[in-house]
Amino acid sequence: MGFFGKLFEKKTCDICGGEIGLMGNRKLEDGNLCKACAAKLSPWFSERRSSTVEEIREQLTYREENRNAVAAFHTTRSLGSATKVLLDEDAGKFMVTRAKDLAEANPDVLDFSQVTGCDMDIQERRTEEKRRDKDGNLVSYNPPRYTFSYDFKMSIRVNHPYFDEIKFQLNSSSVELNRGNAVPLTRAPNARLNQDYREYESMGMEIKQVLTRVRQQVRNEAKAAAAPKKAVTCPWCGATTTPDASGCCEYCGGSVNG
Repeated sequence: MGFFGKLFEKKTCDICGGEIGLMGNRKLEDGNLCKACAAKLSPWFSERRSSTVEEIREQLTYREENRNAVAAFHTTRSLGSATKVLLDEDAGKFMVTRAKDLAEANPDVLDFSQVTGCDMDIQERRTEEKRRDKDGNLVSYNPPRYTFSYDFKMSIRVNHPYFDEIKFQLNSSSVELNRGNAVPLTRAPNARLNQDYREYESMGMEIKQVLTRVRQQVRNEAKAAAAPKKAVTCPWCGATTTPDASGCCEYCGGSVNG
């Protein structure tokens, strides 16, 4: 079969068994995947081409189970603008999504303890502004004039079986400085004087601080729970007791810590 024969050859999805239309195939390491099945994978997953059919099946099983976690998720705090970091502080879980219908989008639900790091990268671009001369040609101003634009990129590193990083942009459109300004700029202005810049910078710092704090809190609690319990004297009954998980005497139930 020649090249064009292979191109137009009908293919079958190795996951659902459905026929794959022209240009609809998503190649796997050892098979084919249709667009509908590919859309069910995690939006943070990027290793599809190097994944086997069996590995994709396993992920899709996890993704279906994740729907239960989404249904049980109760947002106690929302951080961000277009793309949001939603926290369920009571359950110690979070998700990152821009979807309004969470049940339909099925965003991955992660534990606070799965966070391994969080960073914000503010990317600056400098674009020269030009004018048209009497012949209609674009020419530089003298001295040159520039527009400076900024994008706020978040990166949440996680310990997860299907992805290790959640990357998204806080701003839906670039924050621009000096657009159309008659004052020529050859270097970047003080961007923090711009309200939008300050808002996005503050937003990113809040996300970083919150995720870093809750991750450390969970790890400290796990460390404390795993630490050997020390026997103390109960102030209520006088017995030598090893406090239970609630810090209460094993004999009388009184609070050892007062």
